[in-house]
Amino acid sequence: MRVALFVPCYIDQFYPQVAVASLELLEKLGCEVVVPKDQTCCGQPMANSGFASSTGGCDANFTTNFDGFDYIVGPSGSCVLHLKEHHPSQKIRSSVYEICEFLTDILKVNSLTAKFPHRVGLHQSCHGQRFLRLSSMSERNEKPFSKLQDLLGLVQGIEVLLPKREDECCGFGGTFCVSEEAVSVKMGQDRIREHDVNAVEYIIGADTSCLMHMEGILRRQGSKVQVKHIVEILNYD
Repeated sequence: MRVALFVPCYIDQFYPQVAVASLELLEKLGCEVVVPKDQTCCGQPMANSGFASSTGGCDANFTTNFDGFDYIVGPSGSCVLHLKEHHPSQKIRSSVYEICEFLTDILKVNSLTAKFPHRVGLHQSCHGQRFLRLSSMSERNEKPFSKLQDLLGLVQGIEVLLPKREDECCGFGGTFCVSEEAVSVKMGQDRIREHDVNAVEYIIGADTSCLMHMEGILRRQGSKVQVKHIVEILNYD
């Protein structure tokens, strides 16, 4: 299976270990992975700020880099969602997958060699839940499910704990954390407080933007709790 790895710009700049873990994990699972070297931003920041008409260059460059692959996989739900909903190419929109979605729905992973003997708190990002359907939502009368929990359940030694309000927003919200800084921080503090009650060592999620927001708050609090993208755990030996 030939897969193109989409590395969002903020992961490239701040969390390159997430991209490396994604590449290694996909290769372990039998994929032929290509990382297009000329890829850049998917255009989400401009579109979310009201400048969707200015994303043409990003769209064209993405098509040049990723057209022709069976699957396009990225470790960022918000960026993948933007491409699924707004990229002008139907082929691109139907080929792009968030990495947990890809592991469960396409590869149908049911075993891993990963070992991570730690207490972790699971954060399920809003867009992953409500748009990519990575997990169920409390506002719906539906049978609970979580693709992230299913994957973490394959990791040896791990103890996964959920916050009391399982699907509450961390407060990041892209440009919301800039335009509504005080509200954003308070939401993040509330989210972290519920993980602290569970005495977790790590907070795990599938979107580094949410984790980055909470990591900043944890550092300011002098907390020893660390954050990690889920692929870092699934790839851990």
